[in-house]
Amino acid sequence: MTTWRGRLVAGLATGALVAGCSAAGAGRVTDPLPTAASRAPATTANGIDAARGFHSTRGYQATPAPVRIEIPRIHVASDLDRLGRASDKTVQVPSRWEVAGWYARGTRPGDPGSAVILGHVDSKRGPAVFFRLRELRRGDAIDVIRADGSSVRFAVERTEQYDKRRFPTDAVYYPTLTPALRLVTCGGEFDATAGHYRSNVIVFATLMR
Repeated sequence: MTTWRGRLVAGLATGALVAGCSAAGAGRVTDPLPTAASRAPATTANGIDAARGFHSTRGYQATPAPVRIEIPRIHVASDLDRLGRASDKTVQVPSRWEVAGWYARGTRPGDPGSAVILGHVDSKRGPAVFFRLRELRRGDAIDVIRADGSSVRFAVERTEQYDKRRFPTDAVYYPTLTPALRLVTCGGEFDATAGHYRSNVIVFATLMR
């Protein structure tokens, strides 16, 4: 049996990660078509000049990063490693089979959007952190504890299994207007020749109010 890292990378590599947009031209400001305001004397501040001196009177505090996940239904209690991208542009996989990982370049749990947490299903030594993920059903609770001690609870909507050749990239990573959580692991039949599982198990969950 090959290592889990090889299995999950092989699965995620089949779908392009939807994580951002090109920044080309983002820093450029072009002049609009002439208007009465733009033909005013140079002493009159235009909108761009006014914006340069604007400072909001409100203070916004970033949502704390997640540090732990607990899923009572399947007896999961794991710290969370921070994951980035691998050299092939796929999401990194956790380096430890017993610890799950949060995709830190994506949404933070509790913010609008899809927060993504990955975990191994097994290793050469036995079951891993998300071994029982496929058992989750609608209504099961998932708690994410954050760095400041606060927590957010999500409720499972559904658990699905997808062939890795048809990984649902948009459904997992695409932005949503409300807070959502996606848990990803491997599953289905193990292909001994290729050295990885042929499917992914994905849990879709939404924030409990």
